[in-house]
Amino acid sequence: MRQSSILIVDDEAAGRDTLESILVGLGEELRFASNGVEALEMAAAQPPDLLLLDVMMPGMDGLDVCRRIRADPLLSDLPIIIATALDDRNSKLMGLEAGADDFVTKPIDRIELIARVQTILRLNRYRKLQGRLKAVEQAHLELEHAYDATVESLIRALDSRDHETEQHTQRVTKMTVLLARRFDISEADLAHVRRGALLHDLGKIGVHDAILNKPGALTDDEWGIMRRHPQLAYDMLKGIPFLERALDIPYCHHEKWDGTGYPRGISGDAIPLAARIFAVIDVWDALSSPRPYRAAWEIDRVLEHLQSGAGTHFDPEVVRRFVELAREYPRPIKRHGE
Repeated sequence: MRQSSILIVDDEAAGRDTLESILVGLGEELRFASNGVEALEMAAAQPPDLLLLDVMMPGMDGLDVCRRIRADPLLSDLPIIIATALDDRNSKLMGLEAGADDFVTKPIDRIELIARVQTILRLNRYRKLQGRLKAVEQAHLELEHAYDATVESLIRALDSRDHETEQHTQRVTKMTVLLARRFDISEADLAHVRRGALLHDLGKIGVHDAILNKPGALTDDEWGIMRRHPQLAYDMLKGIPFLERALDIPYCHHEKWDGTGYPRGISGDAIPLAARIFAVIDVWDALSSPRPYRAAWEIDRVLEHLQSGAGTHFDPEVVRRFVELAREYPRPIKRHGE
C-alpha cells in the first residue's frame, strides 16, 4: 500500500515541528506549508490525502483556506482536520461550517491526533478504492456495450444474406429473453442468453449462399453442410472469453429433448436451458412468419404444433410456459410482402 500524503499547514515553525514529531511514526509522507496561500498552491499542484490545517494564521486564516478548498472542484473532496487553540463551541461550529471534516484542540493530544488522522486516512483510502472500483465497473460496462454493438452489427450483416429470415434474429432474441425471465434466470445470465440468441445462426457464415438461399429443397449433402453450422459457431466463439457463456444457444439450439437433434445428439436436461428455451422460440417464429412457399401460420396452429412436439422435440416445461407467454403477448400475423 502506498504512503498517504499529509500536508501540514501552520505559520509557526514550532507548531509544524510538533505535528511532525507526532505523525512521523505513522510512516506517511509529510509535507509542510507556512501560510494559507502556500497551502493552496501546494494542494493544487499535488493534492494531499489529508490537510492538517491551523486556524489562527495571519493573512489568510485556516477557515478561509478551508472554504477555498471546498469551492475548488478538483480539491473539494480533500479531507481536512483543523487545529485550533479556540476550545469553544462556536469556533468548532465555524470550522465545520467552513468544510472541515474534523478538528483537534491545541495543545495537541498526541494519542487523539494519531487516532483522528488514522481514521480519516483509512476512510479516504476506502473512498478512493470505491472510486477506482466504480471507474473499473464503468469501463467494463462501456467495453461490454462496445462488444454488444459489434455483435449486433455482425448479426445484421449475417441476416442480410438470408432474405427469408429478415428481422428474425431481433424477434427471437426479444422473445427468448421474455421467456427466460419466467425461469428466474438472473439479469447477469440474461445478458448471455440475449447474446446467444443474437448469435444463434453465426455458424451460417460458413454455409455457402447457394445453399443458404436455395429456393427448393436441400439435397442430403446440402443438409449435411447446413447441419454443421452449430459446430462452426462453437468453433468460432469458444476462444472468445466475452462470448463463451453465450455459447449454449448457438451450439445447442438444434438439439432435441429425445436426443435426435444435432450436432451432439444430447437429450433432456443435458441440453442447456437457454438452448431449450430458444428451440421453442425459433420454431414459433419460423412458423408464424410468412415464407414465399407458404403463408404464416395462425398462432393457435403454431401452439398446437409446439405442444405436439413436447417431450420429443421440445422440453415440455418450456413449451408449457411459452404457451402461457404467447397467450399474453399475441403476435399479429403478417402476410408475405407486408
